[in-house]
Amino acid sequence: MWNAIDMPLDFRIFTEPQQGASYDDLLAIAKATEDLGFDAFFRSDHYLSMGSASGLPGPTDAWTTLAGLARETSRIRLGTLVTSATFRHPGVLGIQVAQVDQMSGGRVELGLGAGWFEEEHKAYGIPFPSKRFGRLEEQLALITGMWETPAGETFTFKGEYYELIDCPALPKPAQSQLPVIVGGKGPKRTPALAAQFGHEYNAAFPEIDSIRSRFTVIRDACEELGRSPDDLVYSAALVVCVGRDEAEFRRRAAAIGREPDELRKHGVAGTPAEAAEVIGRAAEQGCERFYLQVLDLSDLDHLDLIAKEVIA
Repeated sequence: MWNAIDMPLDFRIFTEPQQGASYDDLLAIAKATEDLGFDAFFRSDHYLSMGSASGLPGPTDAWTTLAGLARETSRIRLGTLVTSATFRHPGVLGIQVAQVDQMSGGRVELGLGAGWFEEEHKAYGIPFPSKRFGRLEEQLALITGMWETPAGETFTFKGEYYELIDCPALPKPAQSQLPVIVGGKGPKRTPALAAQFGHEYNAAFPEIDSIRSRFTVIRDACEELGRSPDDLVYSAALVVCVGRDEAEFRRRAAAIGREPDELRKHGVAGTPAEAAEVIGRAAEQGCERFYLQVLDLSDLDHLDLIAKEVIA
């Protein structure tokens, strides 16, 4: 039976800065992520807070943030879950991501999605087209096409939404193949995009026992395309909330405005032993990489606990 339980697991810290975080807050989390032995620091790409969060001191731009972190970290990988295809022209995004990859010495990964949060588009005057999936498909083709164009040659692309004519397709990423992450729940189009363009498929906040079936759909799409399903990394993003005992767990749950029972049902939550058990169950379902969504960015002791008493 296919699973990841006997493979080395990859653990990444995933943040939601739109809920309220400065660059300095994110830098502190990223440095703790590196010092504690996690594999990567990722952030969302949003400009408006959600729920009751104030969002203070205001939004930080994902790729501006990652450019700074590229120069202030040395080991961890850096990326987005996920960049919204509505925010940036793909030609510009291709330049930005390649440059940040160069600045990091080849540690960047691009998660790219269609975009969904209409309110933030209205708030900042960003167009929010009703049909977005076709734009996402063209962006994936355009950006990867730019990066794959040999130096000294030009790249021309003509789609329904975007057109490039004799683009120099520069700069190139430092990595010969910069990883692209595709996620989503769609039964047909998302698997097709993951199989065609992805180096990784990410299941966002799945029910643990549904992970295998989500991954199976992606693997089947790879086989239909004639690609080995094992070419992809299979990952999941899950909220994390852990306490050394029940009282500490409940205190952390209250700090992020979540119910303890709900966290235990849907996330990596509870005591260290409980959290490790959830990770084990997900690995048995085929999950090789975990994006642990940390919602209280001021609680660095939480990361220390996760690293030393859950992952270790």
